[in-house]
Amino acid sequence: MGSCFIRQDFIFLKMRKSDIRRGTLYIIGFSVLIFVLIHIFMKREADSPEESPKGFSVRWSDTLTNRSSEWKALYPMDKEIERFMQKWELKGMSVAVTRNDSLLYAKGYGWADREAGDKMEATSIMRMASASKLITAVAIMKLCEQGKLNLDMKVFGHEGILNDTSYTSAIRDQRIKEITVDHLLRHKGGFTLGAGDPMFNTKDIMAVKKLKAPPTNQELTKIVLGRRLGFMPGFGRRYSNFGYMLLSLVIEKVTGLSYWDYVDKEVLQPAGAYYFCPATNYYADRNKREVKYYPPDGELVEEYNGSGKMVERVYGGSNVNGLMGAGGWVASAADLARLVAAIDGDSRVRDVINANSVAAMTAHDDNDKMSRGWSEVDAKGKWSRTGTLSSTHALIERFPDGECWVILTNSGVWIGHRFSRDLSRLVERLRSRYDKDLPRRNLW
Repeated sequence: MGSCFIRQDFIFLKMRKSDIRRGTLYIIGFSVLIFVLIHIFMKREADSPEESPKGFSVRWSDTLTNRSSEWKALYPMDKEIERFMQKWELKGMSVAVTRNDSLLYAKGYGWADREAGDKMEATSIMRMASASKLITAVAIMKLCEQGKLNLDMKVFGHEGILNDTSYTSAIRDQRIKEITVDHLLRHKGGFTLGAGDPMFNTKDIMAVKKLKAPPTNQELTKIVLGRRLGFMPGFGRRYSNFGYMLLSLVIEKVTGLSYWDYVDKEVLQPAGAYYFCPATNYYADRNKREVKYYPPDGELVEEYNGSGKMVERVYGGSNVNGLMGAGGWVASAADLARLVAAIDGDSRVRDVINANSVAAMTAHDDNDKMSRGWSEVDAKGKWSRTGTLSSTHALIERFPDGECWVILTNSGVWIGHRFSRDLSRLVERLRSRYDKDLPRRNLW
């Protein structure tokens, strides 16, 4: 009996060891299977067109912070930027640097909203003023590629794009019928500021026309069409915010979409520039992540809509949203740099326009520095875009060596648009002193 129990125990022990080995193999096999399935799932998610437009990174802005650019070798550059801000009394500034379509550096300095205690972050978004014109020009070139426009198309008249009866009947100067899409892109439409900038003198227009409410952009267009041009379209150049607002209306007419929706769908999302938003006019209506704006003075002005209320110049002094493609976008410096990477002809970030469109936007003209969308294209291949409002300054500089610097501020300075030259000199100093210390990486 005893030997029988010993034998049974021995058999039971052998079976248990066998079961343990078999169970261990099952666990290992199951773990390998789970690992493979997770890997396949993650790859499918990364390749999904819904989550990753055209192969670009999924919401890189969600993980970008100032800590991403805490780089010891660049602490002296941080100090130099802070000294520059103190000199000009800037409350906040954001800087992004790319090279060869890689985001090397993105950081916010100072205050996004000093009163709320919010510091400027790498992803803080702010008004970019006339840098918005670059986005509008890209959208126009995209429509040309899609066969919906060509640069020589007339804008007004019975054969024009904006050929509604209400427009054609408002035309006073027949030369207006000669304005082309390209004239508007290059500020050659014949519009001047003899009666003020129609995008910024809403109160005066309301008073002259005895309007009880601010005119819509369509109504404003009819009012301006009732004026004489300053010169024959194509035979001169005068900077025109109104011309780029008209391009926004052209985009709406040929697409059947709102200007904002078309640009977002066909330009910004494919570029991987996810956090562009239409500007708002008031602090209470600002976008998520948007900063507070600070004018160079504390002067109150009359609200743009004729209410008679006295408001801060930066909140209600003008209709920033109504600028549309002339100056109505907000974004982070890093998102703006991403857009530039998608329109520069460098394939490391897939471009949203083709090589011919890039060439058309960046063609140098010895007699006219201003190109399509860009403020200036020099003979050496440097592209620049500036923007100025009482509340903000923007600078984009893309250099022939493939490097691009973007700066946005949430503060205006008393010298206005001339401040762009000081920002450009700052970039030149930083490049000469710290270029070699920029990290070799890609935050995108």
